[in-house]
Amino acid sequence: MKKTLLMGAAVCAVFAMTSCKSKESAYKKAYEKAKAQQETVVTTPVATQPTAPVTVTPAVPVTTTPAADYSNVTVRTESVSLVSGAPLKAYSVVVGSFSVQSNANALSNTLAGKGYAPRVVKAAVNGADWFRVIATSYDTKAEAAQSRAALQSQYKDAWLLYQK
Repeated sequence: MKKTLLMGAAVCAVFAMTSCKSKESAYKKAYEKAKAQQETVVTTPVATQPTAPVTVTPAVPVTTTPAADYSNVTVRTESVSLVSGAPLKAYSVVVGSFSVQSNANALSNTLAGKGYAPRVVKAAVNGADWFRVIATSYDTKAEAAQSRAALQSQYKDAWLLYQK
């Protein structure tokens, strides 16, 4: 009885494995069918009509620079007296500070040669006189901060002064 049952199971297993096996002829038929479909696809040329020439104008990118925020720029407040140059406005850009007036005058002459309208002012700091060289002077803080930003490439220690 065991042998018969074992033989039956073996026959079923062999039958199951042979029935699931793909036939080479099935692959061949599928290949030939695909090949036949590929050959029947014929491309037909599309008739084109002459059109007027099209002029293409390249797009120009619009660049907008956001308005700079100068509200957080540090400003020193000092009482100063004008030594030479035009009168000061409320905010000034200081590019040099000297304890000797002749050094301040030399820097002022250099700035004048570069097209600026420099001023030399005198400030009393901790009981000593300092001569400040002002490159530009403006009514608003934003204008002065813009000017300072431009001047910092040459005068990295430039700072803003608000006259009391």
